[in-house]
Amino acid sequence: MLKIFQRLFDVNLKEVEVLQPVVEEVNSFEPETARLSDEELAAKTPEFKLRLLKGSLLDELLPEALAVIRESIKRTVNQRAFDVQLMAAITLHKGRVAEQKTGEGKTLSAALAAYVNALLGKGVHIVTTNDYLARIGTGWYGRALTKLGLKVACIIHEEAFIYDPKFFLQDEVDNRLAHLSPISRKEAYEADVTYGTNNEFGFDYLRDNLVPDVLEMVQRGHHYAIVDEVDSILIDEARTPLIISAPDTEPTKKYYEFARLISSLSPDTDYTSDEKTKTVNLSEHGIRKLEKILNVDNLYEKDFETIHHVENALKARVHFLRDRDYVIKDNQVVIVDEFTGRLMFGRRWSEGLHQAVEAKENVPI
Repeated sequence: MLKIFQRLFDVNLKEVEVLQPVVEEVNSFEPETARLSDEELAAKTPEFKLRLLKGSLLDELLPEALAVIRESIKRTVNQRAFDVQLMAAITLHKGRVAEQKTGEGKTLSAALAAYVNALLGKGVHIVTTNDYLARIGTGWYGRALTKLGLKVACIIHEEAFIYDPKFFLQDEVDNRLAHLSPISRKEAYEADVTYGTNNEFGFDYLRDNLVPDVLEMVQRGHHYAIVDEVDSILIDEARTPLIISAPDTEPTKKYYEFARLISSLSPDTDYTSDEKTKTVNLSEHGIRKLEKILNVDNLYEKDFETIHHVENALKARVHFLRDRDYVIKDNQVVIVDEFTGRLMFGRRWSEGLHQAVEAKENVPI
């Protein structure tokens, strides 16, 4: 009796039952698809695109298109998508969340859904958690997608690549990365499928909104995206906003002076700090001490900027720790991603905080 009730109220089971007929239809195309030559298999892509132009809906092509990309992946990297991976791909195609355990083939499911949605010619973004996975996805499943006539690219920090079977990097140890040919960022976005991290996609979007001429924009319209580790990217990392700051106009020596100045302040009497919000606030005692050191009657009235700089210098000392929040590499402060632990080259804290950390570490600002 208990199993009957569990079955009645199991939402996941109901979803699987809805997906099962589509999976069976995909499987029904497999024998026919397997008999196709490589040329005939590749010809399916322009055939699908023509059918779409004539009015067919993408959902109508879905089962056969999934069978085609499954066969291409099988031929290129020797992986045959199982029914559960097809279910995940169908779910992603519908714009919904699919949960798969480690080792269940998330990247394979993403490649399946990416092919189907790339048929519309509007571009597909696959959002990964780091640059390495973006490159691996491009170099591995790019083989199957390229075999079917699509262009597959990736964007990473200050670089962009396209999968090119004719290109070969002799010094590359990992064969999955050996066919990644350097291209411009704009060319990467013009590919049918583009892999990259959420930070790269986000910052390119912000930069595109700052260019004086639309011809300088690198992204095209946003059509369809698949987000890996969606809970991490849309919940955890969403707490950290992407900000593009204008170059700082403050004299750099000021930051070094404030870094030295705060050594005279005591956490017991001169300021309070909050580890959770990473904030520091000067106490009345601390303000009076600063006014005496700086020979100023009233900091709030005459030199409010000083309070901002002092609090930034204190934040840099108290809350931003070397080898935890950042590392020093090539005499530069490089932020460490708090979720992945990876170095975030090119990222800077805003509102003078990054300069405060640089001054604390006595590196060039």
